[in-house]
Amino acid sequence: MNRTMITATNTLGQLQHKMDMIGHNISNIQTTGYKRKESYFNDLLVQEFNNQKQRNEIGRLTPLGIRQGTGARISQSQLVLTQGSIKNTERSLDVALEKEDLFFKVRVADDQGENTRYTRDGAFYLSPVSNNPEQMMLVTGKGYPVLDEFNNPIVISGSIENLTFSKEGQLKAETDNGAVQTFNLGMISIKKPQFLEQIGENLLGLPANFDDLGIDQEDIMTALEGGLRQDISMRQGALENSNVDLSKEMTDLMNVQRQYQFNAKSVTMADQMLGLINGIR
Repeated sequence: MNRTMITATNTLGQLQHKMDMIGHNISNIQTTGYKRKESYFNDLLVQEFNNQKQRNEIGRLTPLGIRQGTGARISQSQLVLTQGSIKNTERSLDVALEKEDLFFKVRVADDQGENTRYTRDGAFYLSPVSNNPEQMMLVTGKGYPVLDEFNNPIVISGSIENLTFSKEGQLKAETDNGAVQTFNLGMISIKKPQFLEQIGENLLGLPANFDDLGIDQEDIMTALEGGLRQDISMRQGALENSNVDLSKEMTDLMNVQRQYQFNAKSVTMADQMLGLINGIR
């Protein structure tokens, strides 16, 4: 395989990953609180051939020698946390976050056990507790428990008459006997989204190899507790739309498709050139 084929095939695989990412963004354009992902390319190893003997060319504007690369790769893919538009729903269990770095904490049970995950999807529901039907648990649309600031599930006792979410992230539940129960929602502020990965179902989490990255969790996110809760801003009776711009995603998709076609054509041309060389008698 010659150099042209190597360069093109290396780039083709990375362009396929880029197309998959764009397709994932487009498919989640209607997902509440979804954050699009953006990727960036870097050149792979570049080799320079200094094949020119004359070094004093008058008026030359380009570098001396020939530079040949081996393709491109995705150097980084990260979440774009820009704020999505907010739509009013007038539903008491719908909550929209009004700052782009805020996330709810939820508990998810999977193959790795119970883990804390993060989401901006504020479409909450009440689900009866299995061992006590007189208690209701605040859950996400997928049934995952929403956590309070102490990482405990939010469980409300009694017959609920009214639910109120404050702007500072406090849930107040009024029951039919006049009692009032309050809970501070578990919230975090994400400072370095590039260290988080999408794990499905509109959830974010730390990567499986987080311990090998050499970075503390406090450098990535901050738990909003105590005096930091004044940084929380949310709105009841509303939901945040995804921040996916369909026109931008379609433009990026067409550009990537053209790049894919160009590299595929390079493979075809290289194969034809090899055929001509092999056909020489």
